[in-house]
Amino acid sequence: MIGYIEGRIIQDEADGILLLAGHIGYEILLSPITLNQVKSESSADGVVSLYIYYHVTERQPKPVLIGFGCLADKQFFQLFISVAAVGPMKAVKALTRPVGEVARAIEDKDVSFLSQLSGIGKRTAEKIIATLHGKVIAFVDDAAKISDQIPTSRDKSSREISHQVEEVLVDQLGYSAISAKRMIKEAFDRNPVIETAESLFDEIYQEVL
Repeated sequence: MIGYIEGRIIQDEADGILLLAGHIGYEILLSPITLNQVKSESSADGVVSLYIYYHVTERQPKPVLIGFGCLADKQFFQLFISVAAVGPMKAVKALTRPVGEVARAIEDKDVSFLSQLSGIGKRTAEKIIATLHGKVIAFVDDAAKISDQIPTSRDKSSREISHQVEEVLVDQLGYSAISAKRMIKEAFDRNPVIETAESLFDEIYQEVL
């Protein structure tokens, strides 16, 4: 199993590259966004390093190597292809936008954004959201930043209150996880002395209304 390759680009195509590593040339498929990154970030002598998803099935016995610029992108891809309507070959062509943006669209249930990805129509976009919503928050560009900005000075109590309110906003009121975290963070910014979940809801909805 090939999981990582470092080598020199000896040829690039519309959908990937031929990478020379250890005197062997590997044909590697890349998503449009990764291909652009590889071309812009490769060193002067064309050396790049890629994490590899190794794809082979009975229906497609010829091994296919799909490359990613970082491990997080590969991990997102593996979640993405868990959607019934999205296989590896379709997924690699669909990722025309950065992983962080695609993950954000899934968490925000943005069917319109996902439908604009190559080969992904409205029906498939809805399946992606149904399968992955709530599972890709770690890949959203600003998710960690928002979580880190929720007050920790009083700590455990503030986080417990935040968690309780976030669950209600997402599970009962239909907000995306990212929107819920942002609303909570903004509420604490306005009123740092919030001590109960009820007070946090009041602060959130005072601003909303």
